[in-house]
Amino acid sequence: MTARPGFGVDDLLAEARGELRRVEPAEADELRRAGALLVDIRPHHNRLAEGEIPDSIPIERIVLEWRLDPFGEHKLPELTEDTRVVVLCNEGYASSLAARDLRRIGLRHATDLVGGYRAWRAAGLPIREGGTQPIT
Repeated sequence: MTARPGFGVDDLLAEARGELRRVEPAEADELRRAGALLVDIRPHHNRLAEGEIPDSIPIERIVLEWRLDPFGEHKLPELTEDTRVVVLCNEGYASSLAARDLRRIGLRHATDLVGGYRAWRAAGLPIREGGTQPIT
């Protein structure tokens, strides 16, 4: 096998996680109950098949930065740079990259869920039927 030149996806992931204080499912649930914004970046078909976290907001990855830029004109109305945001995906990989990007655009309390939605579900935390249409 040929060695990969440069910076690979595993390096990118490790770098992103080095910038975050990631949260376990129980802590994410505490944050949710305290008013943090849980943002589900999983595709609609995953949410439909597996369910969703109550009070989470589905925002697909393609528009994430535009909806969560605390200084942008397309942001969610209630969002500020001090909003606590926990990003989640299926298993906690894409969410680490997304949370890192959100921090870079000024959302200083952005982080992600260790193990993603599947860890949340495995921990026995509340879920609901999925399929909520994402914010576009």
